Amino acid sequence: MDKNFTEVVQSTFAEPLAAATPEVDGAMPWGQETYSTKRHGFSINNCESEPIRTPGCIQAHGALLVLRCSDLSVLQASENTLAILGHKPLDLLGHSVAAVVNEEGAIRLRSMLATEQTDRNPIYAFTLPANDEVAALDVTLHTIDGAAILEFEAAVRSQRAAGTMPHSLSQNANPDYYSFIKKSVTRIQTADTVQEFCQALAEEVRVLSSLDRVMIYKFHPDNHGEVVAESRLSHLVPWVGLHYPAADIPKSARDIFAKTWIRPVPDMHCELAEMIPRANPDTGQPIDMIHCALRGVSAMYTEYSKNMGVAASLTMSLRRESVLWGLIICHRYSGPSHVPYELRAACEFLAQVASLQYRAVEDRENATYRLRLEEVNQKLLSIAAQEGGLASMTDGEPSLLSAMHASGAALFHRDRWWRVGSTPTESQLEALGQWVVGRLDVGAIVSSVYVTHSLATDYPAGAEFADVASGVLAAPLSRSGQNLMMWFRPEVEKTVNWGGNPHDDTPAADPGDTLVRPRHSFEPFSESVFRHATPWLEVEIDAVSRLRALIMELVIVRAERLAGLNADLARSNEELDAFAYVASHDLKEPLRGISKYAHQLMEAGSPDEDDKRKLEGLLRLTLRMDSLLDSLLHFSRVGREELTLENVDMNDVLGDAMEMIGSRTSDGRTQIVAPRRLPPAMCDRVRVREVLVNLLSNAVKYNDKADKRVEVNYVGAHEASLRRTFPPGSEGQTVYYVRDNGIGIASRHFEQVFKMFKRLHGREEFGGGTGAGLTIVRKLVERHRGQVWIDSIAGEGSTFFFTTSRSDET
Repeated sequence: MDKNFTEVVQSTFAEPLAAATPEVDGAMPWGQETYSTKRHGFSINNCESEPIRTPGCIQAHGALLVLRCSDLSVLQASENTLAILGHKPLDLLGHSVAAVVNEEGAIRLRSMLATEQTDRNPIYAFTLPANDEVAALDVTLHTIDGAAILEFEAAVRSQRAAGTMPHSLSQNANPDYYSFIKKSVTRIQTADTVQEFCQALAEEVRVLSSLDRVMIYKFHPDNHGEVVAESRLSHLVPWVGLHYPAADIPKSARDIFAKTWIRPVPDMHCELAEMIPRANPDTGQPIDMIHCALRGVSAMYTEYSKNMGVAASLTMSLRRESVLWGLIICHRYSGPSHVPYELRAACEFLAQVASLQYRAVEDRENATYRLRLEEVNQKLLSIAAQEGGLASMTDGEPSLLSAMHASGAALFHRDRWWRVGSTPTESQLEALGQWVVGRLDVGAIVSSVYVTHSLATDYPAGAEFADVASGVLAAPLSRSGQNLMMWFRPEVEKTVNWGGNPHDDTPAADPGDTLVRPRHSFEPFSESVFRHATPWLEVEIDAVSRLRALIMELVIVRAERLAGLNADLARSNEELDAFAYVASHDLKEPLRGISKYAHQLMEAGSPDEDDKRKLEGLLRLTLRMDSLLDSLLHFSRVGREELTLENVDMNDVLGDAMEMIGSRTSDGRTQIVAPRRLPPAMCDRVRVREVLVNLLSNAVKYNDKADKRVEVNYVGAHEASLRRTFPPGSEGQTVYYVRDNGIGIASRHFEQVFKMFKRLHGREEFGGGTGAGLTIVRKLVERHRGQVWIDSIAGEGSTFFFTTSRSDET
């Protein structure tokens, strides 16, 4: 052994530890700056300050050695090795571990380090046989941070022979853990509900361990815990339904349980054995004991447990996809209860299987609900895809509320809120939506969903509408957060039963003491809770996440498809406009020549009647073709010119249009009326005036009545009784119309009248015309993103309806 190594260790161990104080400059030798919970304690102001991963000591019912992996020399040893292993700790430091486990054991350890997965994974190595000085010992091995850790505990058969094994299976010479675990796994797998699963698990673990009380302890979203199931001795007071503050199991402890499966504490009153030296001489750091079964017990935990009357405990983790959701907590009240490695392995395995099975049981319990949510979501997507908008999800059946257990839902889409059920007001939704989007940071977190059953806790302004929205489940539908869907649940006043008053602060033992101490009272304490809703289920959160993903995929696919169609349409329109413009200009020149020569022939002499009739026909045809070309040219310009959208007084526009057709109404038999003032419209004033001029002209022109009457009016956005026959897409819009008592149009011709140069009468009837007016009307209305349609009865009159731009589309 290295002489310097021995001298340093001996001097470090021999110095008065109570007098040692850490140096600020860190110049002290290794081993002197690390303190353990055993000899020094901690003056702390919160539980998180306690170094529970590196306590510097172990539970004294076993022994621990830290080895250098390369040569298996002992770097650290617990101070109780003489009692457990028959060797003084200073005699082991620097020597090969073969001094304890003999050469065969050392060879076995080298083989395991070379072939087994030992990193942060304690595994059984072998059992050291008993001798005259020590009992048989089970040895476990794992590695961490480059060091190997050996733990020595009394062997199973040694416990059995002494009659100290607490579990019922110890009555057998060779307990059949396999058969028991198989039976237990079968039972929990067949549970139909989560509650049945938890109760069965508690009962099976209690039979396996034979401890006094076994609880299934579930963490809530705010990390406070609740006992959801238990198995106990009949005389013990039941704890099912009791809640415990998050501070009772602080974050540092929860983090450890998220990485380890089992934590035995066989004796809350046990002695602790210091590690010698206190730090690993190879690293200068205390050894991380997170995976050690013998790890020294937290001072806070032991005092907490003693206050509760617990003499021994065994705790196992319950996880869902690596996330800690609960614990299996086992208590013994009558004295120590050592759980040897073999039994711990069985308990650990059962906890692992239960963790894997939990999600399956949860899914089975929610299967019907999940299928219903998926079915409705698929229907919603289908309707949205067919109708081309998300607003349909809040109107009709199904809606966002058809399957979800919620009282209201809201969707922000196309710059407005669409609501169904009981929701906050639009102004409240506006503020809440902005806050939710900021909270989710949707630009960075694409798959984010906001979930709360106590909105006012996160968003104080939510207290104003807690009666309708204490619970919120929200998901953005775009990276920018411009689209958002939310579900709401109302406040549910309830009573929470705590295991002790969670608001009591336990004072230190002495006024000058800064050591935080756990509470002493666990008497049931009831508290009324307000501004809380029924918590959202995992199945509901999953369904919203999937619906969100499918909607975003639908929006993206549609956007890509529309982008392609718009590009093709724009190119076609440009080509069509260019053709119409060039064609009309190019055809005007030869037409003027034909007209000129026809006039010259008429003036050159006195043609006979037949030739004169032919020349007059030629002139009429040139005039008609000129009108057609003018109409074609005008139509092409309508498609190219930019619109100037503004809030226009439609009464002024109507006045201008009536003035422009004034000569056609001066016969004293034509009346144009507007029964009420027209509401304003977001439109291009000049183009909408042209629409009215065309419609008014046609109403006067195609009228064979002695007294012609034309009405200009509108149907308001909320006049539902008048809108039953209106086409889809006109919802929520003001619909203007021009109605006459003229010749009317048969229903089979409704679509034809809007076609270019399509006339239903002879060229000279009703004053002639090119048949382009209604085509231009449709073009102008569609450029406003509006619609135009007709309702007519032949012989009685016609009504032409049209809409303009929505105010939210500008």
